[in-house]
Amino acid sequence: MKFLSKFYIGLIFLILYAPILVVILFSFNESGSLSHFSGFSLYWYKELFRDGEALEALKNSLILAVASSLIATLIGTLAAFSIARAKSKRYQRLAEGVSNIPMMNPDIVTGVSMMLLFVGVAGILKLENTLGFWTMLLAHTTFNLPYVILSVLPKFRQMDKNLTEAALDLGCTPAQTFFRVELPSILPGVVSGLMMSFTLSLDDFVISHFVSSPDFKTLPLYIYNQTAHEVKFSMYALCTLIIVVILALLIAVNVAGSAGDSRMRKKVKKAQGVSVR
Repeated sequence: MKFLSKFYIGLIFLILYAPILVVILFSFNESGSLSHFSGFSLYWYKELFRDGEALEALKNSLILAVASSLIATLIGTLAAFSIARAKSKRYQRLAEGVSNIPMMNPDIVTGVSMMLLFVGVAGILKLENTLGFWTMLLAHTTFNLPYVILSVLPKFRQMDKNLTEAALDLGCTPAQTFFRVELPSILPGVVSGLMMSFTLSLDDFVISHFVSSPDFKTLPLYIYNQTAHEVKFSMYALCTLIIVVILALLIAVNVAGSAGDSRMRKKVKKAQGVSVR
């Protein structure tokens, strides 16, 4: 029975990671063929950095991901603070449920609805060249918000409220209390939401496809256009680099979360020790 459970888990991981391993392996294939591996080479990585269009798409994706994740993290953290501090439990449940709806909504529905919204507003204001960087920034910020709230809100609820009350009693203003006491406690959740927003924005295709313009093309859109013709092997090298970056971000998020939980446990034990004395 134990062997079957291990075999089943191994099979699941093989199915999940086999495509990723194939991409990584053939990004180093010297011959540029999927039928056989002729030898290890960094040729396609060199070709990638000679591809100006791919690098431009990568730059656009990074700018969009950084900007949208920062804005979503700021707004989402304030929204989570408002929900956590609301006195009405009914309002908390309602606000939390409404914020979760965009995560359950299919991406294609979100993309089409946002495109219609932007085009409709542009028609009312009689604007030209509606779609582009700014519409993509609004769209990415919008679909990132629920993930930030989902990451930060539990940290607010886990935080010891006595620390906040003590800071206020000692003369701190609400703003000082937030930045000196509450923000350090919820920082792992904020970092987690920021990293999640960055990765979601970086690899989004469906929503970007509906709200983008030919003047501003992100990396997923560029790779999709490659599939209409023969995909260059430099795209395998690019995908490998993205996989490495995403893996590093996930490790950083997990380490930050573990460190934050450890600090919180130490603070609670210290507070309990003081109260006992």
